[in-house]
Amino acid sequence: MEISQKRWSNLSKILERNGAFCHGDFTPSKDNLEFLQTTAKILVIGAGGLGCDILKDLGLMGFCDIHVIDMDTIELSNLNRQFLFRRNDIGSSKAEVAAAFINNRIPGCKVTPHFCKIQDFDQSFYRQFHIIVCGLDSIVARRWMNGMILSLLNYDDGQLDPSTLIPMIDGGTEGFKGNARVILPGMTACIDCTLDLFPPQVTYPLCTIANTPRLPEHCIEFVKIIQWPKELPFGEVTLDGDDPQHVMWVYEKAQERARQYNIAEVSYRLVQGVIKNIIPAVASTNAVIAAACVTEVFKIATQCYNPMNNYMVFSDLEGIYSYTYEAEKKDDCLACSSIPKEVAVEDPNTMTLEDLIKYLCENHEFQMKNPGITGCVEGKQKTLYMSTVKSIEEKTRSNLTLSLGELGLKDGQELFVSDCTSPNTVTLKLKYKGNEIEME
Repeated sequence: MEISQKRWSNLSKILERNGAFCHGDFTPSKDNLEFLQTTAKILVIGAGGLGCDILKDLGLMGFCDIHVIDMDTIELSNLNRQFLFRRNDIGSSKAEVAAAFINNRIPGCKVTPHFCKIQDFDQSFYRQFHIIVCGLDSIVARRWMNGMILSLLNYDDGQLDPSTLIPMIDGGTEGFKGNARVILPGMTACIDCTLDLFPPQVTYPLCTIANTPRLPEHCIEFVKIIQWPKELPFGEVTLDGDDPQHVMWVYEKAQERARQYNIAEVSYRLVQGVIKNIIPAVASTNAVIAAACVTEVFKIATQCYNPMNNYMVFSDLEGIYSYTYEAEKKDDCLACSSIPKEVAVEDPNTMTLEDLIKYLCENHEFQMKNPGITGCVEGKQKTLYMSTVKSIEEKTRSNLTLSLGELGLKDGQELFVSDCTSPNTVTLKLKYKGNEIEME
């Protein structure tokens, strides 16, 4: 379908004229608009509240080759703000419905949907895009994408090959607050560099959930993560926090487990909160943050203006407030630094492997989910604990109660940690501050 150039006259005025605020490498030309429409390839992660606005804005800004990934289906509660969906779309793929809506409404724009997880694709898939835009409500998914774009970088004698750099624009909203940021992997602060800016996430190590529950939430998570997939009470059906039957089943099972471990009884309301992990969303905030993100995509794709440097916060809780500043790259960043991050240990003779896992999950600098740890013991590489594979979990479970000293882990030793927050293995370095390990 031929795209009418008249509708892009406003964009042409920007892309075919020079100005005082233009990027140093910008060359006014009709080719700039043509690049957007025929060559630029954009990937959008998420087709929810923020993703719907991002897809609409990209299409209206002249981008014609867009891909979108989302693993979720449409629910009734989505319809008040995710405007690409209608009541008869409930139960359908968000990515597929959003793509069909944009393709139908914006002539010449082609959105390709992917109804799956971001983890289902490898490096070759992500390498084909010029820019990636994230409209996610999950910090774990953000960190995984951050790790993926970092893994695509190539270096020649320590110098970054710019052709391997794929910019990532990340947007996030929570109620009346939001933020947008520009990440140039290997050059500017990445997601993990500013991990402490995210609101604290409630995470529970799987080893604690399965073996030593102490809180009502542990019991609920056990039923949600372990019992539901094992027993499948309603057949091959995904646990739905909006289904009263599903919530009641989890509630009753969690109560039984709580009684076994003498934990204060679980409430129905708490079960709903843990299952749904609801993040409030406001349509106007989504619209502002999506507009900021797409503006940055436009600036980077055409080089018409300098991109934002590099983090913008926004609030419309009491009036309108925004502030932009440069988030700094951390020298010991868990994701983008080549230096292994140190883990401070007070006393290796009292800190158990389970304590270490709990620390990696709860400490704001790590915020891991279910880390699997490998290290060199007695000259051999050994899996110390891994919860994601049942057979390995059973064989390594006994290590959880052993101290780092009993496991033979020494001061300065490197550990290799895998976690769902990153597609890459992370290297950590033990730093003992207390007593020396007592060797027999």
